[in-house]
Amino acid sequence: MSLDVQASNAAPINPTTGAAKLPGTVPARRRMTARRRILAAERRLRELQSIGSALIDTSHPYMAHIVPMRRCNLACTYCNEFDDVSKPVAIAEMRRRVDELGRLGTSVITISGGEPLLHPELDDVIKRIRHTGAIAGMITNGYLLMPERIERLNAAGLDHMQISIDNIMPDEVSKKSLKVLDAKLRMLAEHADFHVNINSVVGGGIQSPEDALVISKRALELGFSSTIGIIHDGSGQLKPLGERERKVWEEVRSLTRRSYSRFNHFQEAIANGKPNEWRCRAGSRYLYICENGLVHYCSQQRGYPGVPIAEYSRADIEREFVTEKGCAPNCTISCVHQVSYIDHWRAPQHPEAAPPMVGHGTGSELVQIQ
Repeated sequence: MSLDVQASNAAPINPTTGAAKLPGTVPARRRMTARRRILAAERRLRELQSIGSALIDTSHPYMAHIVPMRRCNLACTYCNEFDDVSKPVAIAEMRRRVDELGRLGTSVITISGGEPLLHPELDDVIKRIRHTGAIAGMITNGYLLMPERIERLNAAGLDHMQISIDNIMPDEVSKKSLKVLDAKLRMLAEHADFHVNINSVVGGGIQSPEDALVISKRALELGFSSTIGIIHDGSGQLKPLGERERKVWEEVRSLTRRSYSRFNHFQEAIANGKPNEWRCRAGSRYLYICENGLVHYCSQQRGYPGVPIAEYSRADIEREFVTEKGCAPNCTISCVHQVSYIDHWRAPQHPEAAPPMVGHGTGSELVQIQ
């Protein structure tokens, strides 16, 4: 299928930009005001400082994902990271957990879920992250964004937001559609002082892979950055992209030259259904803090180490830095790989440093991703 031709339920395409012409949309690009330029420059400086610190010292986490609540307002079929019953973690407890990450010297703290915007005191969590000196990020489905809410995120000090959009029109796999979210993107373009990245996807039952190209072009048209990821079906099996998916994946990557993953072969191997040889630093450079306050390798290996963040120590970080993860060859968690890539050239790992994993997957199994 030509990249200009959409599935029968898709929106028409702007022949100039390739972006979806959705009802009520406007092509207004995000304006880089003097304030936004200053904030972007300051943010970039802090990012460069954090990378420099990570290169010098390996005894602190570079990134942590922290979950303030597991509940989500959507139910995407490929996702195993949500429920519809959980209550938000009390703000006093969230502050303590963020402070513990600060104690460990964490450079970047990203709020995920579930859906973070459902937490009634999310702004306080963001402020606490910034208080530790860390860069504050958030992953959201974007449904709850409104101009006033975006302004509050500005005031709280949010640095980065990522929204994943899976298709042009909602379907039984995902409701995270451009049709629904385009109005939210325009609100962000007008009001957000923080960096916004739009992530499109191929694989995992997405009916029209060409949607990812439309979504990426729309993101760039609005002045946001854009990335593309690979998701799999409910069994979580690694398998190569089909011809249509591969064509779209390569074209989107050609549009997004600044994508970090272009500097390594991690995503390339995933696209080909092949294992990667790399040194996973989960549990050390990357931490996943669940809603119960426990440290895990990542969202797909919940169960190990399973230590409360208040008890996590530099000794744990140093041990996990050199621990070989049995699930690493077939891992599909891009953020963990990108963080680990900082240290790809040093500290060989060995398998005997840790007991067998007891989370969602074992060392010999393929794992499911979100």
